[in-house]
Amino acid sequence: MSEMKTLFQTKDIPLAEQMRPNKMSDVVGQDHLLGPEGPIGQMLAAKKITSFILWGPPGCGKTTIAKLMASEVSYHFEAISAVFSGVSELRKVFKDAKQKFDMGKKTVLFVDEIHRFNKAQQDSFLPYIEDGTIVLIGATTENPSFELNSALLSRVQVFTLKALEQDSINILLDKVEEFIGHKLPFTDKSRDFICRMADGDGRFFYSVIEQILLSPTVDIIDRDTLQKILHRKPANYDKSGDQHFNLMSALHKSLRGSDVDASLYWMARMLKGGEDPLYILRRLIRFSVEDIGTADPNALTQATHATEAYERLGSPEGELAIAQCVAYLATAPKSNAVYKAYKEALKVAAETSSLSPPKHILNAPTKLMQEQGYGEGYQYDHDVEDGFSGQNYFPEEMARQRFYQPIERGFERDILKRLAYFDALRQKKAS
Repeated sequence: MSEMKTLFQTKDIPLAEQMRPNKMSDVVGQDHLLGPEGPIGQMLAAKKITSFILWGPPGCGKTTIAKLMASEVSYHFEAISAVFSGVSELRKVFKDAKQKFDMGKKTVLFVDEIHRFNKAQQDSFLPYIEDGTIVLIGATTENPSFELNSALLSRVQVFTLKALEQDSINILLDKVEEFIGHKLPFTDKSRDFICRMADGDGRFFYSVIEQILLSPTVDIIDRDTLQKILHRKPANYDKSGDQHFNLMSALHKSLRGSDVDASLYWMARMLKGGEDPLYILRRLIRFSVEDIGTADPNALTQATHATEAYERLGSPEGELAIAQCVAYLATAPKSNAVYKAYKEALKVAAETSSLSPPKHILNAPTKLMQEQGYGEGYQYDHDVEDGFSGQNYFPEEMARQRFYQPIERGFERDILKRLAYFDALRQKKAS
């Protein structure tokens, strides 16, 4: 590897920049956008581009695509970062773009991390997009629906980029080997390992390869060698960002789908990424009442006890209590009958909020209330046959409602039998 080491020590430009594609056909992993049927491919074929947002994870090619778009349609390219730019920088960019526009030259304004601009800064783009002074290409790792205001979103398209799949990372590795003029001494297993380690991030992949090229001479790069050379890639997880909600959604839906292994995987991803374990536990408590409910009433007990266990033990010991809770909830019978009943009850309550309870179930602590019939005719259920009076407890002006519809799973099977029993008694007493 000494020859490769010498080659890259003489380069001041990072490998990722040296390997940046010079034409759109060299961009990998985004054929759904760049192919002949893709929206960006169709723009390029027409030699005319309109404003859009590129939404995708780090290292998937957002900056490269923006640069190549401008180049292939012969527009001036201007790039700024929302992290470092403010109002004064934007004014200068707009002024320069206006001068070029008046001279017949369009400007592609690429804004990296566009979600970091506030509402006023985002609004400042609107007139220049509308009159054609600039073609805006924004890049963001966050969900535009949450991070960009509606006025800007109404004037741009949003294109979603994918994290690079392992086949795409393999292509990048082939290109590096072509660039340096010979194969790297990877074993099959270590080649596969490094492609998986990149986790869809092309920029990180190139930085890893650069570390390898600058490492001490070795005859073969196996997995053990890689682990000695490299530091672990940080988890792609932002506790306050889009990934936070995506992984929680994945955990919730895996639990709902009774897939215990997928549920444990997403839980582990969140913990590994630095998520607050108490946040996960709060969501598990919510899940136990929303998606399991009375199909297994013990689910709520398990979730609250897991929370208590974690609060006493802390990390990492208490995380096993979270895993146990996840396994229990994933394998428990599921029912959202109570959740649906609650929502329907809220709806009907809002529509009938002026109706009073029937007088026979009202207390009568004063003589006046007794004279008005409060409490008259009330039957104390414990004193009647079967411990069930069958009286009406809804407002007198309102027909009886059935909100709760238990299902034939878990403990709700028994509840169904009880409801049928009460219904039969109610009809018997009514007759």
